[in-house]
This record gives sequence, structure tokens and C-alpha cells, in this order.
Amino acid sequence: MKNQKHRIIGLLIGILMTSGLQAQTPSDAVMMGSRMICFLLDYNQGTFDQYWEGSRLRENQTIAKVSRTSVLAMTAIGITDNLNVYLGLPHITTKSSTPNGGKFAGVSDFQDFTLAVKYKAYQKDFNKGQLRILGTVGFSAPATNYLADYKPYAIGNGAPELSFRGIFQFKHNNGMYLRAAGAYIWRGYSEAEREYYYNNGSYYTTWMDVPNAFTVEGVLGSWLLDNSLQLELSCLSSNSLSGDDIRIYNAAQPTNKVNWSRVGFLAHYWVKKVEGLGFVAYYNQNVNGRNAPKMSTLGAGITYFFYYLKPKS
Repeated sequence: MKNQKHRIIGLLIGILMTSGLQAQTPSDAVMMGSRMICFLLDYNQGTFDQYWEGSRLRENQTIAKVSRTSVLAMTAIGITDNLNVYLGLPHITTKSSTPNGGKFAGVSDFQDFTLAVKYKAYQKDFNKGQLRILGTVGFSAPATNYLADYKPYAIGNGAPELSFRGIFQFKHNNGMYLRAAGAYIWRGYSEAEREYYYNNGSYYTTWMDVPNAFTVEGVLGSWLLDNSLQLELSCLSSNSLSGDDIRIYNAAQPTNKVNWSRVGFLAHYWVKKVEGLGFVAYYNQNVNGRNAPKMSTLGAGITYFFYYLKPKS
């Protein structure tokens, strides 16, 4: 049971990346065992009534408080002890949370289908702990024909993404660990329902170039109660490599240079009396940004894992 808990937790990272942008690939440093499968059902809600217009923090005076609700179904599959595959698809609903606050209708639809592969490239045991180095490659693309050029109600960027992530973690024998991760995210084009837009110049086309980005993450965590409880504190920063600022009295659009920094807390508890069953809860808060919402997100989920093939004796 102890080893199974450590192998499954990689499934949960998809939850942590749904705080206002998009579901991302797994980014922890644990691996599921061979022939194991885990299912996750997660619910979270993010809200914001302020956003950064460029670097200036403004209130949502026209649209009041905006809420973003996500229901995520995700599966993690252990191909081998060193190779895991992840599949995920969130359904997202956006709206203004006060009856008379917004002038626009929200939307509700499936967002982006995500496929990710994680590989453990190196592991070294020391007297006081263990070092792991891993890498992930992820791909996502819109699962439906949703409108991306409808900020802040749009449920995603409407563009394909390809991500490359490196992960480094040192876990002490007492259960505490430090993790650092960095990723490069390539993004394609998003189609808008207009034939002209401005992005530091005039463009007479329906196709918007969504900026590429890089992310960095630091995590301090620990396993407690005989490895039944996992606690994590995290700090995540995402920065676009190009793009324009939201213009005064204009809506955001997919070409914007979106930067944000977020702090978060996660707790994951495994039920000892029901093997494979776990519950997770988390909270994230955007603390700084550029052309991004000052969003807070609260969520909870349930996980269940088992062997899809009997392990070799």
C-alpha cells in the first residue's frame, strides 16, 4: 500500500494546473507501478473580481465577479515502472456570479483533451534520501469548437499545445521532499470569429498567434501518518515569451502576453480501510500577474487505483 500511494500521486498534478489557464501535463516526481491504473474525478471553482490590464490591477466593474467551474476526468496508466501515460478531459463552465453583475453570457463545454507521457530518467539513493530526475512530454488540443476569443468567459486558448518538462526532486528519508520543475510550452494558432485584430500592429486574418510560454515551479511537501497523508506547499510561475497587453477599455484576447504567479496548498489522504481510495483538497491563489485574472481556486477530488493486470509473481 505504501509504494502504491507514492506511485499514484502523479495523477493529481493535472488538477493543480487548472487555475485559470488550461490543464497541464503531470509535473511531480513519482511514478505509478507497472500494470496499474488510476482514475480521478475532480471539481474546482475559481473566482476573480480583479485582473491585471498589462501590469495595472483593475476591478471587473463591467462584468462583476467571474466564476470558472471545472469538472476534470483523468486517467493515469502505468506502462512500466519507469513509463507512465496520462489522459485527461475537463468540462468548464464560466459565468458572472452575481445576477445583475455581468453584461455577457457565460459558456459551458468540454475544453482540451490532454495526453502526457512521463519517464523516470535517473534515480540515485543516498544515506539521507533519494534523488530523482524525470521528464514529461505533453500534447493538448481543443476537444470542442469553443470560442477562444471571448475573454474572460472563454474556457481555453483554442490552440494546440506541446510541452516539454524537466523535474528534479530530492526526498528525505523522513518523508519530506523538495521539488523543482521547469517547462517550455509551444502553442499554435487560435481561430477567432472576426477578420481583423490588433496585436502591436494590424492583422487582417481570423487566426491569432497564441504566445509560447515557460513555467517554473517549486514545491515543499511531506508524507505523514505512515504515508497516508500528503501535504504540499507550491509556488508556480508562468510567463509568455511574446504577445501584447490588454488595451484600455478592451477585452483580453488569445494573443496577449499572459504572466502569472501562484501559491497553493494541497492535501491528499488515502483511506487505509479501502485500498486504492483517496481524497484530495487544494487551494490556489494568483498573487501577481500581467494580463491575467487575480483568481483564487478551491477544489476537491476523489481517486481510485487498482491493477488492470495482475502483477508478476
